[in-house]
Amino acid sequence: MRSLIGTWVLASALLANASGGPLAGAEVSASATAAVGYEIVELVRGAPLHLAGGAYVGPDGRLYVASLFGGEIVVFDVDGGEIIDRLGPDDGVLGPDDLVFGPDGALYWTDMLVGEVGRRTAEGAVTKQSVAPGVASITFADDGRLFVALNGMGDGLLELDPELLAPPRPIVVASEAVPYPLGFFNAFDFGPDGRLVGPLLAAGMVIAFDVDSCEGTSDPWSDCDIRVLASGIHSPVAAKFDASGVLHVLDAETGDVFTVDLETGDRATVATLDPGLDNLAFDASGRLFVTNATDSSVSEVLAGGAVRVVSPGGLMAPAGVAVLERPGGRTSVFVADVIRLWEFDAVTGALIGFTKGDMTGERLLRPTAAWADGSRLVLTSGTVGGAQVVDPWSGEVFERYAAGFPYEAVRLGADLAMVDLMAGGVVWASTGEAILPMDDQQVFLPVGLATDGERLWVSDWATGMVWQLAFEGTAALPAVPVASELANPEGLAFDGEGGLLVVESGAGRLSRIDLVTGEVEEIATGLELGLLAIAGIPPAYLPNGVAIDASGAIFVTGDVGNVLYRITKR
Repeated sequence: MRSLIGTWVLASALLANASGGPLAGAEVSASATAAVGYEIVELVRGAPLHLAGGAYVGPDGRLYVASLFGGEIVVFDVDGGEIIDRLGPDDGVLGPDDLVFGPDGALYWTDMLVGEVGRRTAEGAVTKQSVAPGVASITFADDGRLFVALNGMGDGLLELDPELLAPPRPIVVASEAVPYPLGFFNAFDFGPDGRLVGPLLAAGMVIAFDVDSCEGTSDPWSDCDIRVLASGIHSPVAAKFDASGVLHVLDAETGDVFTVDLETGDRATVATLDPGLDNLAFDASGRLFVTNATDSSVSEVLAGGAVRVVSPGGLMAPAGVAVLERPGGRTSVFVADVIRLWEFDAVTGALIGFTKGDMTGERLLRPTAAWADGSRLVLTSGTVGGAQVVDPWSGEVFERYAAGFPYEAVRLGADLAMVDLMAGGVVWASTGEAILPMDDQQVFLPVGLATDGERLWVSDWATGMVWQLAFEGTAALPAVPVASELANPEGLAFDGEGGLLVVESGAGRLSRIDLVTGEVEEIATGLELGLLAIAGIPPAYLPNGVAIDASGAIFVTGDVGNVLYRITKR
């Protein structure tokens, strides 16, 4: 997930001084409780992980998987697929991209956004070293030397002291003239000849690098001993050797797992999985495990190319939610899941389909929020930095708006009202003109938006306030508070009956604000939502959404449980 985080990091700096398919079946929620007169079901239950990334089999035979969005390293029993342990902030893990075990049995990982490398001994002692933002891939040479590469937020290759004490030794470094000297060296491994072998994401090739052939250069192709082993690969993301010295490579775009002959460059397909692959690992007996960053699944590749699911995929970071009536009169629920836009049947929870978002925004972008705009969707992306009005079925984009770090956008007249933290608050999408600025006196962290076409409501995650704005033309009148003392309010939805639904992520509940009296009533509690932000990200993270359909059914996303709830009146 190298390129998803640039705007997150910028927005975090801005706020530093401020306060396989999903399982469906509409089962009654085991953890949530609905208020009297309501019923709640889990319409969809997604993946157990919040993005499955770097992978390594530890000395204990268990599979360790880095979960960047979850801010944790998840430990699996590979035979049963059970999660044995989760190493998170209490263990020094802040937002891991990749991991490896050292010769002494210590676990090492890269906290990509904060630019740190961590080391945890078998006894649990943790050491951290600041390296550089974007530190991603990590591996050991057979002689015990430790190497990392920068990716997405930077580019380069460094050698580290395995004790994480001495300063890093730069091998390839970026410069102002050459900001990307390598092209994102990712998920690599040392080969039988002692060279570091791995993919270059930007170049579509696999290279072998003599790590002692140069030092501190910004021109590795001239100064270093680099050999191209394979080229013309769609999206090479990982390269690892099995115990026999055979190089295995993943292509994220095609889902192919293939071997590369080190002498001839010839390739042979081992298996084809779903696109979105991220990393691979071998255990001591030669079993091959593969992670998928797009749906957060973990799989084992068996002999003959068969695939066994270790941990299922599905929703992995559900945030925004919207409902639309589809052709034929049935209703669909769309869930913005950072990389995918999922579509489910609103009654049964059956998966209808999904679309993988585009990082450029030329096509349907990678969504973190969704709002129904007639028969279209307004999609907002904090990872790409923009908003769109789209037809979710055809993929046609009707309107595009650039943004710094947007949380949500809704239709208001001919324009969109949008929360953009880097623009200073709630603004008009087309002009950037302020609607409700963050003034650090009343408004600190606006997150959710709702409208009835005339009024606009804004939730402030930091203060627990919900504000109401009326307009004269495009000029906003002074904001009026309609509710206070809410627990980190995020998603909002106008219910059409004089009430405003609000997701209180700090309390795991859905509430309703009476817009006349200001009274707040609980609708559902014990919801699996309120995922803690990983280090380097604004605290509201990926806000949980709420939407209501024409029948009055309410839909809420739960980012902790990767779940979609459906709440109805009895």
